[in-house]
Amino acid sequence: MTQNDVQGDGTLTDIRERRRPDPDEDAREPDDGARETDEDAREPGSAVPEERHTVARPGRRRRALRWTATALALLLLSSAGAGYLYYRHLNDNIKKDYLNLGDAKDRASVPTANAAGQKPLNILLIGSDARDTKENQELGGAKETFGGLPLADVQMLVHVSADRSNMSVVSMPRDTLLQLPKCTDPDGTVYPATTGRVMTNTTLGRGGPGCTVATWEKLTDIHIDHFMMIDFAGVVRMADAVGGVPVCVDANVYSHTPDGHGSGLRLPEGTTPVKGEQALQWLRTRYGFEDGSDLARAKAQHMYMNAMVRQLRQNATLGNPGALRALAEAATKAITVDDGLGTIKRMYDLAVELRKVPTDRITMTTMPNRYVGARVEPTSDAAKLFRMVRDDVALDGKDTQKPAAAPSVQATADQAAPDGEIAVQVLNGTRTDDLGPARGRASTVAGLLKDKGFTGALADSSAATSEESTVVRYPSADLEGDARRVAQVLGLPASAVQKSTDVSGITLVVGADWRTGTAYQAPKDDGKTPDSAQAMNASDDSQCMHVNPAFTW
Repeated sequence: MTQNDVQGDGTLTDIRERRRPDPDEDAREPDDGARETDEDAREPGSAVPEERHTVARPGRRRRALRWTATALALLLLSSAGAGYLYYRHLNDNIKKDYLNLGDAKDRASVPTANAAGQKPLNILLIGSDARDTKENQELGGAKETFGGLPLADVQMLVHVSADRSNMSVVSMPRDTLLQLPKCTDPDGTVYPATTGRVMTNTTLGRGGPGCTVATWEKLTDIHIDHFMMIDFAGVVRMADAVGGVPVCVDANVYSHTPDGHGSGLRLPEGTTPVKGEQALQWLRTRYGFEDGSDLARAKAQHMYMNAMVRQLRQNATLGNPGALRALAEAATKAITVDDGLGTIKRMYDLAVELRKVPTDRITMTTMPNRYVGARVEPTSDAAKLFRMVRDDVALDGKDTQKPAAAPSVQATADQAAPDGEIAVQVLNGTRTDDLGPARGRASTVAGLLKDKGFTGALADSSAATSEESTVVRYPSADLEGDARRVAQVLGLPASAVQKSTDVSGITLVVGADWRTGTAYQAPKDDGKTPDSAQAMNASDDSQCMHVNPAFTW
């Protein structure tokens, strides 16, 4: 697609062809040996067809390809300066799609600029398992899924700080359970918000990558500037073009089980450069690393990604212009981006910004989670991690200046109604896992607001809930100013103001951080990334994957 495909009003035309949902389509959770049943992919409690079939999965490289393509998209940008970015014909390779298909009320606010006029950049990387071409089908296998709905089986949020001093990457497990927001396809198809929780990888089949973006914004309240989506095509050629990536294991490893599962990876103890088939085996290995879970596999993928960052930055030209040109051709043919990133020039400009971040200030993390059956859900540590990214706090803990407390809400009198006209519902959310609710908190804080001129404040008498931190929620953009005004008067931090479709008006939930008194004391933020995020620094070349003793040779 070229820029001529963009109409004067900004509408994209003929940007993609998609097949409509198949009611029997499952979420196709990848595994090393078999395809999951329909039951595994469905929302808990939903109806399941009487007949289920477990089909052998021939696509042994599918998952690794999906991750490799996504990682390389970031790495190609972060290496910057390569001459291939100036080849104008590459523009024709780039496919474009809509950035956000969610309702306005579900979208995150655009961050304000810092004192130097700089804003952070947030880019969502998506790995699609689409079988929409013969090449993708041959690479991905699973013939029965040809032309079916794609899944977003890799999702990574790349956050570049406003001052370009650091970069944070947050991966979300593909089987995270969330309530998905309403998404509206540009062709008019409406995908209603889900009433129950479903796997996040299904968002891609709800109108395209714009629904995946909408889901991230609703969950994190982080504004996403761009997305980059990669499919299978060209990934093997891209992996070979970089010339091999050094990986390390702490013992001899052979990923193979007696019943035929495993990636087939066989490496000696120590560091080995891998490429081609062996690189794909590393990226898909689950049996053999640590506890054999997808989280261990994600850790191995982060190690690979970090090693490739170091290699590309040390040898930005790859020493071979022909190989670099082939890599560029493969990358642009495999990539889909939003219109704001839809030309080589725009991608180059982004690469220049990413290149400013030193390698030792790049931090890889995984969204903190806990198991719910065979799936996972975000924890309170995930909320903290998202808050740090939203507030532009470096995940490596190396910010030169750290506020004693979270930044306070700035005055927005020009956007807010008069205090006496703002209706505020106050709820008691002080219950914790260890403590019962602090009685009377909703009435106390509602009275405090009335004393400050908010005559429309009303205490909710319903049972106390659990809220870790005090929060002011608002349902739509036209009430954001009112919500910020309430937070400002109470001395709440900026991160306490959140847009939410779960409320119908300004709603103040008094959290466990305000169990007593009438003066809110903002908790000091230790600025530390939760241990459960498994932070990994891109410059650390000493890390080795721990090998499960049952898979040594």
